Amino acid sequence: MCGIIGFFLKNEKYSSEKFAHILKSMTDPIYHRGPDGEGSWIDEEAGIALGHRRLSILDLSPEGHQPMLTASGRFCIIYNGEIYNFTDIRRELEELGCKFRGHSDTEILLAAIEQWGVVNAVKKATGMFAATVFDRREKKIYLFRDRMGEKPLYYGWMGDTFLFGSELKSLRKHPAFRGDIDRDALALYLRYSYIPAPYSIYKGIFKLPPGTIGTLDLMNPAKEINLIEYWSVNDAVVKGMDDPFTGADEEAVEELDRLIRNSVRRQMRADVPLGAFLSGGVDSSVVVALMQQQSKQAVKTFTIGFNEAGYNEAEHAMAVARHLQTDHTELYVTPNEALAVIPHLPQMYDEPFADASQIPTFLVSQLARQKVTVSLSGDGGDELFGGYSRYFEAMRAWGKIEVIPRPVRTMIASSMKSIPPHLWDHTGVFLPGQGRRPGDKIHRIADVLSLKNGQELYQRLISQWNPYELIISGSEVPTWPFSSPQIANYTEWMMYKDSVNYLPDDILVKVDRAGMAASLESRVPMLDHQIVEFSWRLPLSMKIRDGKGKWLLRQVLYKYVPPSLIDRPKMGFGVPIDHWLRGPLKDWAESLLSQDLLEQQGFFQAEPIRKKWNEHLSGRRNWQYALWPILMFQSWLESNGNKGIDVAVPELSIY
Repeated sequence: MCGIIGFFLKNEKYSSEKFAHILKSMTDPIYHRGPDGEGSWIDEEAGIALGHRRLSILDLSPEGHQPMLTASGRFCIIYNGEIYNFTDIRRELEELGCKFRGHSDTEILLAAIEQWGVVNAVKKATGMFAATVFDRREKKIYLFRDRMGEKPLYYGWMGDTFLFGSELKSLRKHPAFRGDIDRDALALYLRYSYIPAPYSIYKGIFKLPPGTIGTLDLMNPAKEINLIEYWSVNDAVVKGMDDPFTGADEEAVEELDRLIRNSVRRQMRADVPLGAFLSGGVDSSVVVALMQQQSKQAVKTFTIGFNEAGYNEAEHAMAVARHLQTDHTELYVTPNEALAVIPHLPQMYDEPFADASQIPTFLVSQLARQKVTVSLSGDGGDELFGGYSRYFEAMRAWGKIEVIPRPVRTMIASSMKSIPPHLWDHTGVFLPGQGRRPGDKIHRIADVLSLKNGQELYQRLISQWNPYELIISGSEVPTWPFSSPQIANYTEWMMYKDSVNYLPDDILVKVDRAGMAASLESRVPMLDHQIVEFSWRLPLSMKIRDGKGKWLLRQVLYKYVPPSLIDRPKMGFGVPIDHWLRGPLKDWAESLLSQDLLEQQGFFQAEPIRKKWNEHLSGRRNWQYALWPILMFQSWLESNGNKGIDVAVPELSIY
């Protein structure tokens, strides 16, 4: 795993010394992505500079050094990732007469590009990657990213300077960079708690979407970058529906076992120590089981635990590890150790990001890095095989709601909301789980009753705020910029939306940045595109059955781990943010949520934020999921020079 960075000057000319100085200032901030070496390549005449930080995984020799040029000198590449089928591609190239000096997948990818062109070479590659290639003859810059979006790549024009790289912290170091906050992206952040591609928090800077190749013709004065999809979940859905799997349950189990086994085998290739995250849940247990099946020695597995009730999966992970006989390491994290990570989250994630499991994800990455350089994870199983509880909740809720004519629902909702929550609390109405304070729950039910369709319900389930109620001015919530397939089944539609939005822009961002902050390469076998394509050929009944998600994935796992170790309610990978905000994080949060600061900054309406904060402090409501995105934005603002009130926080050296 590595970090890449570069820039192109359209009109201005730099001296070689200035090129080198700026490039060094841009590669230094991503040292953590590649602590094993650095490299640079500058073409003064063309006005382009490429930089690289290396984390050595395959071919640890100098032959794997980047930036790397083809033997002809035509193409130069900076590359972050792993091509898992590079030996197959190498064999094909050798049959065509290609010679190689080393054994890195970078050299193979570069040779494939010279042999077949960028598009065809990338289509042949199975892996996780983000790369930039400069064609010196045609004067074109190519940017490309893996199919599911495991590896990040930002790009954009700042005046006459084109910037691109793995992380925003590098782009910010270029003298042409302007850090103007995009309020439309901020509106998206409030809705999702992350900023989905192609947007970033900064105006003019974008994320390259997964499965996409971007081309910039340096001779074209329009500055346009041409984007083409070489693969998409959309196409996988359409092809899967056109060619559905018609075999028996047993055949589906065997095929999925084969696909995951092959993906795991390819992703276990490394010239450095390798292990896996193990939570004890279905997804990570499948990956570890198939790793152990194909390993000659005990697989190194890692988990962290919390002593707080309801947040600890370590005991389940230990039980699975004992059964599979892995070399297991667990660490019980104290609240102080977890809290010490929080001040560094803005530095890790570069832009506002509010999935609170980012904290334990970094801690388990840090734990794993003490023994391995590469760790496999089980991410992707929920989106592909129907594991999230919202799939069941939304289906049940909408099934009851849609039978009521919308005008009737609207009238009922209006009547319910005509009584303020605090008055409902004094009516004597009792709702299970709400005690004697049902007012807020009644108003939430009224909100749901007034929705037009199931798509709006899904949007409500994944949103913590209505951006229009919170952002002061100057913003619109952008619509999804890509076409979506026609999916009649509501549950499958939600799974699709999560696969193209939540998975790449929350889950995979979390895993990449947390792992890289610890200089650990993370790999995700479940997201091999052949597994993704197969999942969309399956009928929903093979994913959700008897009220449980991931039915087929469970059947694969039950071949190696008894159901008694696995069948339990899904916990997620959380931390007790709600308690911490009333305790050790109270002063920190109060400083960031102060009314004066919010009004001075001019991004948010202070009143609704203060209302939720005070309700949370009182213990009446748990608003952690609404407050955490605001706190992460405020913390990010502060870390980028918009200072609030100074509050002492524990220090933790990460980089």
